[in-house]
Amino acid sequence: MERLREAGVTPTMQRLAILAFLENTKLHPTADEVYAAVHKEHPTIARATVYNTLDALTRAGAILRLSVDPSAARYDADLGPHVHFRCRLCGRVIDLEVETTNCLSRQVEGHHVEAVRTYAFGVCSSCQCEREQVPQRDGRLPAAYSGEPRRGKKREEGDCA
Repeated sequence: MERLREAGVTPTMQRLAILAFLENTKLHPTADEVYAAVHKEHPTIARATVYNTLDALTRAGAILRLSVDPSAARYDADLGPHVHFRCRLCGRVIDLEVETTNCLSRQVEGHHVEAVRTYAFGVCSSCQCEREQVPQRDGRLPAAYSGEPRRGKKREEGDCA
């Protein structure tokens, strides 16, 4: 409730539920994923309410709207400095804790920098592990490794089987 008030957003039951979900996940969900999760706990919530709340929270600076995924915006309640990594194979978005140059609240070439957002792209550790276990013929990768995100079961961090 305090976070909403600090952002200048009137706390409502729906807004609290949406923000609580985002604060308790590391999955960087899409708006539809937020709706599905919050709808389980609050079956009367409307999809439009979720979309409008995500927009209001983003505009107020209470959450981040990520553009790391070209197919849909994703959301993150972690406002601290970190890098978002997107796997080009499975499409998962992961927080990376890397050393960054902190130029927040500094002047850079006459500009006042308030935030720095960095996206990294590549192959996640789960997909690398899976890739190493796939037999390859003629030195080529299977079609699953074409670079398009795969759809299917979500793997947990560190899965390698």
